[in-house]
Amino acid sequence: MKNLESFKKTLEQEYDFPVSFSFKFIILTQEKDKILSLIPTAKIKEKLSKNGKYTSVTLTEVMKNSSEILYIYDRASKIKGVISL
Repeated sequence: MKNLESFKKTLEQEYDFPVSFSFKFIILTQEKDKILSLIPTAKIKEKLSKNGKYTSVTLTEVMKNSSEILYIYDRASKIKGVISL
């Protein structure tokens, strides 16, 4: 919980909300749709790994506050095998 509060504080110090924020994830390619569904209106960038097993995904969207960012990361953390960058 302390790390979460620290991250929130850092976000609030570093960004002037609302802000265009990029979320970056690495996920098994077959699970990619679960990440894409986190923010359906986001601008999406994808890059397939050399062997196609993994996909790196960047979702960019305007976030109103730090709580929205934490909410997305929390939802992403519940997806099996996701790596948040």
